[in-house]
Parts: sequence; C-alpha cells; structure tokens
Amino acid sequence: SFIQHCYQLFDKDRTQLGAIYIDASCLTWEGQQFQGKAATVEKLSSLPFQKIQYSLTAQDHQPTPHSCIISMVVDPIMGFHHMFLLKNTSDAWVCTNDAFRLALHNFG
Repeated sequence: SFIQHCYQLFDKDRTQLGAIYIDASCLTWEGQQFQGKAATVEKLSSLPFQKIQYSLTAQDHQPTPHSCIISMVVDPIMGFHHMFLLKNTSDAWVCTNDAFRLALHNFG
C-alpha cells in the first residue's frame, strides 16, 4: 500500500511527497543524488511531466535486519525500476532511500 500511496502523491501533488520522506532521506534519480527531504521533494516536483500511466507488473519486498523493508518496483511498459527502503518511525512508514532508473534498451 505504501507504493500505491507514493505513486498517487506523485501524480496528484508532488509537493505532498514530503510526508513520506525524512530529513535523512536519500534520492538517486537517474544517477543524480539528492540528500534530505527538501532536496528530494524539490527534484521530484521539478520533473517536466505531470502524470504517468503506470503498469506496475512486478513488486518485490524484503525485510531487512534493522526492521526496514526494501521494495523494488518494475514497470516494463514505461521502462523503469524503482527501489525504496522503508523504515517504520513512530508507527509510520517513511522512505529513507529512493533510487529510480530508466531501463530502456534498443536491441535493434
């Protein structure tokens, strides 16, 4: 449900994404790194597109030794991989690490 919530915020109002990040969060977007909630929201809010037609065909989730969850999302139609590291803080899940990469290939 966290992934669905994240993508709904992404399409509806990216400035509201600050609710799922913390000041120690890290974002890697296509190789560019951003540190902190403000920098993450600023980057995501500045992307030149407003909405995406998602086709999230695969999601993998694993617990980690420190009571976190690592989640990977794959969308083969749009051609991206998205990874989140989620941590439960004060009975709420937040994203401490977020990595996004397009995975488009031309096999000509």
